[in-house]
Amino acid sequence: MGSVRWAFPCAAWRPGREEWLLAARLVQPEEKDRIGQFVFARDAKAALAGRLLIRKLIAEKLCIPWNEIHLQRTSKGKPFLANNVFSIYSNYNFNVSHQGDYAVLAAEPGLQVGVDIMKTDLPGSSSIPNFFRIMKRQFTETEWDVIRSMSNEWMQLDMFHRHWALKESFLKAIGVGIGFNLQRIEFNVSPLQLEIGKVYKETKMLLDGEKEEEWTFEETRLDDHHHVAVSLGKQEGCGQKHSDVCSMEPNQPQFTLLTFEDLVASGIPVAPEDSAYWDNFCSKRESPVKQNSYSR
Repeated sequence: MGSVRWAFPCAAWRPGREEWLLAARLVQPEEKDRIGQFVFARDAKAALAGRLLIRKLIAEKLCIPWNEIHLQRTSKGKPFLANNVFSIYSNYNFNVSHQGDYAVLAAEPGLQVGVDIMKTDLPGSSSIPNFFRIMKRQFTETEWDVIRSMSNEWMQLDMFHRHWALKESFLKAIGVGIGFNLQRIEFNVSPLQLEIGKVYKETKMLLDGEKEEEWTFEETRLDDHHHVAVSLGKQEGCGQKHSDVCSMEPNQPQFTLLTFEDLVASGIPVAPEDSAYWDNFCSKRESPVKQNSYSR
């Protein structure tokens, strides 16, 4: 076992009939049906890649044959492994995220883990200042000061998405969703500039004004447009201190970019081929037409 950080470039993935039908056979039928209901090919590819990442992790790290893996969802929609596993594996936690051009997975033994990826992109037909006004309640004044301190609007938008990825990763790690007051959590990001491909752990968080010492936040830029945040916290009921667990891990676990062949290398089909599923995929437009009132 150990730390895992994987990324799959789902937006650049252009599956042919054979690849798409193979991928569909490698997930549970109810997940395949759910993915087939997406309106846009972009979203279907991202969701399917997310499921394949989870199954690859469990097959290769927990040594459960691919076709015996049974995934379920919590009431809040978070996937979990429903198989009975040895106690040594019961505290192996994983989380996935897909947004922009990638699907990502982070996994850790003995720690709560949440991952979120955000692509810095122009906010539809709204101007950046107007978009910030709409989103004002999502960040604290201190966070907004940092966001607005950036030298131009694009860098401000980039810093906005960096903060958003951090907040989402923490909420996913603790298992809460809509309804949580995001102003309860405040991130002090460091350093202000992140190099592509490098892993940073300097950012700190305040919860209700108190510094959270038992949480670590990893930040990575996959490329010029994508921020990934991984939140790592002590698991309830786990006797080990977070610092003890961290000391056993690789110091800077970087994201490994996977190919489709990597994604399905351990795959064993769980369902028969469904040729209509390819027709369904071909009928989808890649993504919605985006209308911007201005360009960068």
